[in-house]
Amino acid sequence: MSNSVVRGRTAPGARRGFAVGAALALGAATLAAGAVASPAAAHAVGSPEGWASMNGGTTGGAGGATVTVSDADALVEAMESDEPLTIQVAGSIELSGMNDVTSDKTVVGLGSDAEITGGGLNISEAHNVIIQNIAFSEWDDDAVNVQRGSTNVWIDHNSFTNGYDGAIDVKRESDFVTVSWNHIYDHSKSMLLGHDDDHTADQGHLRVTYHHNFFDGSDQRHPRVRFGDPVHVYNNYYRDVSAYGVASTMDAGVLVECNYFKNVEHPTHVGYGDSDPGRLEARDNVLVDSGPLETAGSVADPPYSYTLDDCDSLPGIVSAGAGPGAR
Repeated sequence: MSNSVVRGRTAPGARRGFAVGAALALGAATLAAGAVASPAAAHAVGSPEGWASMNGGTTGGAGGATVTVSDADALVEAMESDEPLTIQVAGSIELSGMNDVTSDKTVVGLGSDAEITGGGLNISEAHNVIIQNIAFSEWDDDAVNVQRGSTNVWIDHNSFTNGYDGAIDVKRESDFVTVSWNHIYDHSKSMLLGHDDDHTADQGHLRVTYHHNFFDGSDQRHPRVRFGDPVHVYNNYYRDVSAYGVASTMDAGVLVECNYFKNVEHPTHVGYGDSDPGRLEARDNVLVDSGPLETAGSVADPPYSYTLDDCDSLPGIVSAGAGPGAR
């Protein structure tokens, strides 16, 4: 299947009609914490572009019941349940450690103030999961961890700040993932793809799309890639990134396309640390007060259709549209 690229500006969030607060307010009434409603029409807003649109697509808890939760016990119980479920997070919930999210789940913030602090979400051996419209902070391990062969995961319109380890890590043979419209700020380790140089079982997996993310004064791993091929990094905005933007290692194939780098000394690396080099192809990126792009080899085009916003307009588009949709 050949890919189709459409060039031209789209208004912030307009491609998916992103108005989370209004959309969810119409979806389902708030229930008692932990209660499960009959099937309802409230789902995450929109559908993914990129790898999460492949392999049958990613719909999360669509078709299942909808529940609104406001405390940790209710959230954990809902995320661990066996049935398809849309879980609406109301207000601030404090977690501890990593908390499992099972297959066919949508975890979506309700309104403008949904946040998860202290702990993170663990998507392990799961399929068809959406995480959307949540502010994550001060996690004690990872904020969102996708691992052990999980497939069709969409992480969209969230924010991440001031945590311990990775904001969004994808590893151990996971596949068909899209990471879009997230805002990373005041944090070091942003997005790891591939956990270990020796984990060669990742070859043929770790196909991830990163688009319209705002890396805002974050340090590194935007993403740092091992083995994944092709990995697609497009229409992201990198501002004041202190260590590096994108790193391709361990023969990964990374296409870095139409991103905007401002005040980034090392926009891309080929090889990093003790890891062997990967392949990295760069197309139509904008460099402002930034160093040169390191490139090597060639990378296959992704097999899906996608829309490229105007590269020069990305600071306005991404800074306005990234993060929880009803801030």
